[in-house]
Amino acid sequence: MKTMKTILIAATLICATAVSTMSAQQAAAPAHQWKVALGDTVMIKRECTKYLTGETPSSWVYTKPHTVGQLGTKRFPEGVLLFNINSWICEECLTPVHPREQEAQRQAQQAGQAQQEVTVQESEAVVIKEETEQQAAARAEEEAAAAAAALAAQKAAEEAAAQEAAAQEQKPTVVVEQVRGDSVKSQQNFKHGYDRFTIGVRGGASGLLHKVEKGNWQCGFDVLLDLQYAHYWAKDGRPVDLGIITGLSLGYAQSGMKADVNSQFTQYDDTDPSFPMHIDYDIRADKVTEKDGQLQLEIPLMFSLLHENGLFFNIGPKFMIPVYTPFNQKITDNENTYISAYFQEIGVPVKNEVITGILRDDQFKQSGKDNGNQFSINILLGAEIGYEWILKSGNSLGLGAYANYCVYNSFKNNTSNDPLIKVTPPQGADAASVEVLSATKTYANKLGYFDAGVKLAYHFNFPKKRKVSTDATKLFE
Repeated sequence: MKTMKTILIAATLICATAVSTMSAQQAAAPAHQWKVALGDTVMIKRECTKYLTGETPSSWVYTKPHTVGQLGTKRFPEGVLLFNINSWICEECLTPVHPREQEAQRQAQQAGQAQQEVTVQESEAVVIKEETEQQAAARAEEEAAAAAAALAAQKAAEEAAAQEAAAQEQKPTVVVEQVRGDSVKSQQNFKHGYDRFTIGVRGGASGLLHKVEKGNWQCGFDVLLDLQYAHYWAKDGRPVDLGIITGLSLGYAQSGMKADVNSQFTQYDDTDPSFPMHIDYDIRADKVTEKDGQLQLEIPLMFSLLHENGLFFNIGPKFMIPVYTPFNQKITDNENTYISAYFQEIGVPVKNEVITGILRDDQFKQSGKDNGNQFSINILLGAEIGYEWILKSGNSLGLGAYANYCVYNSFKNNTSNDPLIKVTPPQGADAASVEVLSATKTYANKLGYFDAGVKLAYHFNFPKKRKVSTDATKLFE
């Protein structure tokens, strides 16, 4: 018996030595890399703050061991499913509780305790599973609500785009090259230009502004055709376009003057050297009326302001040249029209005799081709103001008022000292002759020009304009 006891003690010491040696060897050997496997009991690392599904673990999850129930799924190929909490987590977030070789022995030794823990864990797993299902349901509801909101927003955006497209078709607005160019105001500081060709007609009152000492001028009329070219500079956000206008105008203007003739002058007749004579003439004619006309050319160089609402204002110089200046004249009071002469050498007065000169009936009314104003240069200051409408064709129709005033005139009258009715003394057997001149050419020593009236114009716009709506800015192009 004693021997048997000695043998048992020796065996125990040998086993203990073997176990110690094995433990030392295992401690000395480098730890192998751990790979999770089905059935492993693991703990979740504290630094892991999210499941693969995105939820945050509860604090108690870090203090409990968990059993690996599945490795990988279609959604989470690298994931690990933990049975107790029914949640997927990445392998790097796990650490083993015991190596598999010792786990079986530990479970065998603590079977009762493990059974109790399993019971508790199963009850806890039921609660966690319910919480997880509630979270999943809530997340699903949130995702469904977000998807519905996104779909509603997309549908609303599509409806708004369709309404805007329909509104643009019904009410074209100025595109950003609104020009004056036209869409809605651009947020950019975009500049662009456009051109226009204009055909216009205008007419109104006019006058040559005769400056005479023996009469006064009367207002007449004018009618002209305007052919004009304009270029405008537009800028998005600016309601007024700036332009310059040039071209050519051709038309007819007429004005008049009235004068009372009262001329005294002396003529020296030396046709007979043996008996030279000095003749004092006295010529009177009441109510001489003359109408002066002129076919004239105008070349404008005007600056233009064109507002997006259709108002326009043009101002600048014009060069005007009369190229044909006819006149017609009428002496209205024949009874008080006469020519008398006084011969100084013989002291004889003579009235309306052939020797002194007689106004014939055909000289009471006469016309001529030149009133003395041909090819004089006039510099006018012109202005136009009005409104224009944009038509469906993209062109526009304008209506406005105009006025021009002469600031310079090169008219010079070298015969302003001559009488309106000129008498040539008798020569031998020839009687005296009488010539009626243009009142403008005879009496006027200075001319001017003015006119004012109404103008109608049709504008060809390049590119075509678009009608500006009341709730948009200008547009063009």
